[in-house]
Amino acid sequence: MKLLHADPRSAASAALGSIALALAATSAFAQSLPSPTAKPCESSEHRQFDFWVGHWEVIGPAGKKVGENRIESIADGCALLEQWSGNGGVTGKSLNIYDTSDRRWHQTWVDNSGSLLMLAGQLIDRSMVMSMTGPSPTDPKVTVLKRIIWTPASDGSVRQLWELSSDAGKTWTVLFDGRYVRAR
Repeated sequence: MKLLHADPRSAASAALGSIALALAATSAFAQSLPSPTAKPCESSEHRQFDFWVGHWEVIGPAGKKVGENRIESIADGCALLEQWSGNGGVTGKSLNIYDTSDRRWHQTWVDNSGSLLMLAGQLIDRSMVMSMTGPSPTDPKVTVLKRIIWTPASDGSVRQLWELSSDAGKTWTVLFDGRYVRAR
């Protein structure tokens, strides 16, 4: 029986070829990734909701403080994180982002009462307007339209108006009307 011996030069050559191929594939993959210095969320659309960024005291219609809200820009300016703390013990958070694929803003809100809102909308004139359809808070068998409008004022405050319609937007009931003033 005759044993075959591999030429060590051809084995080394094959190993080097495999390493070169792996390095080329890694380099091609790395070049397809966005540059770490690239800022994908610097468009004017991504900045439309920046008027809401800040630490706020929220004043209700009767002129009394109803809570505090902290809105901060996160993820290199690609999203806004809201952190609400109401005087009645309700706390909640929302994540807000502009989606370039559908050209709309999206908000997902959750709170310690088990509420979930998944809103979508856009800047209309100077106001951010987001809405959703979902079950009525009083009768889950009934579908209602919920809408929240944030409007910046010339004094730097922001009005947040949250409304509900059970007739497809013909009439609205106010659920929350608050004025955001900068916390001191």
